[in-house]
Amino acid sequence: GILFHPMNEVRIDGMNSGPSNLRDLLDRPGIIRSLGAHDAFTAILLEDVGFEVVFLGGFGVSASLLGMPDLDFLSMSQMAECIARITSRVSRPMIADGDTGHGNVRETVSAFEAAGAAGVLIEDQISPKRCGHFGEKQVVDRNEMEIRIMDALEARSNPDFLILARTDARQQKGLEEAVQRAKICQEIGADMIFVEAPQSRQELEEIASRVDGPLLANMLTGGLTPILSADELESLGYKIVVCPVESLMVTAQAVRHLGQTFLSEGRIDHLISTVDFEELKEILEVKQHLLSRNPLKK
Repeated sequence: GILFHPMNEVRIDGMNSGPSNLRDLLDRPGIIRSLGAHDAFTAILLEDVGFEVVFLGGFGVSASLLGMPDLDFLSMSQMAECIARITSRVSRPMIADGDTGHGNVRETVSAFEAAGAAGVLIEDQISPKRCGHFGEKQVVDRNEMEIRIMDALEARSNPDFLILARTDARQQKGLEEAVQRAKICQEIGADMIFVEAPQSRQELEEIASRVDGPLLANMLTGGLTPILSADELESLGYKIVVCPVESLMVTAQAVRHLGQTFLSEGRIDHLISTVDFEELKEILEVKQHLLSRNPLKK
């Protein structure tokens, strides 16, 4: 197997159960809720509170790992290493953001699958790409889009590994072109479709009514798409709803407030009223790891 992280040594290529687990979830009735994780710690917390699928977006990883915006600074290998770190610590299946394929869709799919992801998202933006809710996005032509999705389908070693096709054509070319691209991707075998940044509830409804197969909806707070509840999206026909960077938003707010308070007041212990140090150690399984390193103390 390909090892990206020392804690990942039990993973062997072809034995990752994530893809089949994700397929099982998709076959069940009801919409799947997922919050975007930006590192292993947030993924552990999201699993702990009950989320069934981990979504790993490029925006959150680029911000957390590099302190950089989602403008193609994050490399394929850096994303694969992040996938491996997270999948070695959580049991929930992961859908990982493959962006435009980082210049080689086949290599990206193979690396993400080997790192433990259950599925990958491939989009039709030109490279270098932009976050889906940034301005002035541009997309490749339909032929190049088809090649990317077909390459992704052919590159996976496990047929259960999910290929999620994303189109960003709405902004540059209009909703009709976005819908047509979504249909093409579905026809050539993409397992799930994601039309990025529809700009009204009516557009969300039209996408769901015209595109067959499982659909993903992206509910980015402050983005171009109006926020609908998970129940509303389910009634329209969506299968997965993702809030992609909200964990990053609340982290930014909390850490900024913590720092400002310490600078102004000289102490912050009165702010720590939710997760204390003992609970933090439980989340990170300190006791279990200490025992595994010194089995004589069991």
